[in-house]
Amino acid sequence: MIEHLEDAGEELKRADHLIYVSLKYTRTADVLLNTLSRMIDAYDYLITALLSYARDTKNLKENPQTPIEKGNLVKKMYPQQEVQDNIDLYFLLRKIHRAPYDKEQEYRRHVAIMTQIDGREEIVNIDIITQYYEFQKNFYGFVVNMLRDFAKEKFEEENGWEY
Repeated sequence: MIEHLEDAGEELKRADHLIYVSLKYTRTADVLLNTLSRMIDAYDYLITALLSYARDTKNLKENPQTPIEKGNLVKKMYPQQEVQDNIDLYFLLRKIHRAPYDKEQEYRRHVAIMTQIDGREEIVNIDIITQYYEFQKNFYGFVVNMLRDFAKEKFEEENGWEY
């Protein structure tokens, strides 16, 4: 569980660099797609950490294999609104990343990816992806705070440390 949180943090660092450094100088749709990919990977790690926590504390027996099943199970296990909203964002990011897209104003400040998702046009530009990133970063903090004490106890238990 701790490893998954660390991996999620590393992916968020990479997404941060892509947003605040790479997009500043490159401004291409490919950088936007790479940022989406990093954010999706971070969500994957966070979802895995939440499922691991549920297995240890809530006697979860299911072991879903696909990302959609994992996300739906997390939504079922954790009723907090922050979890629900972030899993919905995770599903949206996955759809955007997989859908065919059009590029707009590449190499300009308003570079954007436009795609059709569920009959709606979704636009991802620098401002929107920055908002998604900040939302995800807050969720990472929420998950870390929720799992912190349990992860510390489990780590001490596994390594034989006692205070």
